[in-house]
This record gives sequence, C-alpha cells and structure tokens, in this order.
Amino acid sequence: MADLKYYDVILKPVITEKSMNAMGEKKYTFLVHTEATKSQIKEAVEKMFEGTKVASVNTMNMDGKKRRRGMVVGKTAKTKKAIVKLTEESADIEIFEGL
Repeated sequence: MADLKYYDVILKPVITEKSMNAMGEKKYTFLVHTEATKSQIKEAVEKMFEGTKVASVNTMNMDGKKRRRGMVVGKTAKTKKAIVKLTEESADIEIFEGL
C-alpha cells in the first residue's frame, strides 16, 4: 500500500447534475487516489477544508472504459470515487459554492 499524505488523497471534485443535487443533503463527491481508504479520505477532507466534520464516506471503484483507435482496443485508467457526507453542524465546502 502506498504511503499517502492527506493532500495526495483527493484528486478533484466531481461536478455533475447528480452530485450537485446531493449537495443539498451535505454530500460531496470527489475523485480520489485508487489506493486510498475511507479513513484516509475522511482525514483528508477534514484537514483540507476548514470547519468540516465528516459523518460517513462511501467509495466505489470504477473500471476503465474500453476505447478504440482504429483496430486497436485499449482501456482508460481505473478510478475511485468517494461520496463524503458531512454532519449537520459542519461548515460547507467552499469550492462548490457558486456553481
């Protein structure tokens, strides 16, 4: 297992219509490192965003999609997605504000 620091765990936020609707329930979606655990994701969110308190973390591993270039068939990289639910008294995450 890789020695991950908290700033290496979260790669980028997921901005989709479904993830934006979930923000009303204080659920935020991120692409995370493929070897990150739920406890590492929780620690990273609480350290990177001031005033946040994580209630739960749900993760899903997504396989790469098949892509063709002529006759050659390849696959894109596999990814891991995490849905982080914050507590009621927690502050909102600012990077999602105004979207």
